[in-house]
Amino acid sequence: MTAETDFNVSSEQIRIQEKLAVFLALTAGYLDAVGILKWKIYVSFMSGNTTQLGISLSNGKASILITTCTAIVCFMLGIFAGTCLSLSKDFKMPALPFYIVSGILIMYTAINQYYTIHTLVSIAVIGFSTGVMNTIVTAVGSQKINTDFVTGTLNSLAANAAQFSLSSDQKSRKQYKINVIRLTLLWIGFISGAFTAPLVIGQLGKWTLMLPAITLLICAVLLPIKEINLKTKSYAEEK
Repeated sequence: MTAETDFNVSSEQIRIQEKLAVFLALTAGYLDAVGILKWKIYVSFMSGNTTQLGISLSNGKASILITTCTAIVCFMLGIFAGTCLSLSKDFKMPALPFYIVSGILIMYTAINQYYTIHTLVSIAVIGFSTGVMNTIVTAVGSQKINTDFVTGTLNSLAANAAQFSLSSDQKSRKQYKINVIRLTLLWIGFISGAFTAPLVIGQLGKWTLMLPAITLLICAVLLPIKEINLKTKSYAEEK
């Protein structure tokens, strides 16, 4: 099996994709940790929620059944909405998903200052947001990624490492090595976000979600997102 190479993507585009992917993974890790700490639910790790759903179906715990179904459905709706937006022929603003998710988090924070938001609503809002985030960067070069799917990231990392060790072609080995580094940084980004959440949630309180909101705004403002196409190669071919 040969390494995937980067087709029709400039080195500058790839560098921006790498930065965005790490930022998004960090944000996803932070939000997932907040979900566990505040609502005892994953808001981006749907494998864990699916396991909990199966257990709740077995033992009849209705509360867990409802929260896990809410998280899964809203996450899927976020992916549906984000994918439809990115594939729209009228989509002229690649930074728009950043502003949408950031705006949702800011609005949630503002409302939360004056009203107590029900747990299910919180799970629905944050789950939808992480779903949209998952559609922003789906590849770095030609390496497919999921910024909030840790199992897939580790699977790809180990597979590329194995292919690197077995390949005798120098060009392929170089690409496998690059993929390993990218995927490792993605995993570090996610775990860094999860590490940060417990440290700040006590100090920030109801302002906890402003940190990822600001992070996403920084990405949208400072990185030249308008100059690159963040759609995957497969999406572009379908269009």
